[in-house]
Amino acid sequence: MTAVFDPDKHHRRSIRLPGYDYSRSGAYFVTICAQDRACLFGDIADGVMRLNDAGRVVADSWQWLESQYDYVELDEFVIMPNHVHGVIVIVGAGLPRPYIASGAETKTGAETAPLRATLGRMVAYFKYQSTKHINIMRGTPGMPVWQRNYYEHIVRNDDELNRIREYIANNPKQWEIDQENPNVWPMSAHEGIRI
Repeated sequence: MTAVFDPDKHHRRSIRLPGYDYSRSGAYFVTICAQDRACLFGDIADGVMRLNDAGRVVADSWQWLESQYDYVELDEFVIMPNHVHGVIVIVGAGLPRPYIASGAETKTGAETAPLRATLGRMVAYFKYQSTKHINIMRGTPGMPVWQRNYYEHIVRNDDELNRIREYIANNPKQWEIDQENPNVWPMSAHEGIRI
């Protein structure tokens, strides 16, 4: 039986701030979760995260973002057994929309500014790079590593940034009560609902 698309039932509500330009300069706190909250990236012992090979791939892929984009700086970051928290800082002035690839010419013949990736594109590239390398390592081509979406928060001031940094740095010490810990917060077999 083939499911028929019903727009009233089959829609994904965006968690992004409507109308906000996510290529805009600023600091963004992101959380990216592993598919089905599977603990793929290592384990925590005595409040310290110990990365396995997949976790090291995730760390390398995160660092890759900064080398890929000259307008990105990475701030506090932690890899947990089944998720990642990090602060991505986009520096410099934003570019006017619509974007046209670097070197392209407008109808007037003038060269345009280079393409500037949005936060969503950066997260997508991070997921792609880490998934590709983890699947090569595991011999599991095409297997998902990450959930489809991610959480983001636009950091509004220095006090908030410092609280987020502290939260990220202390996250491994809080694993025993973390809502992403499947041993603490199990999910029901029906539709992944936390019980």
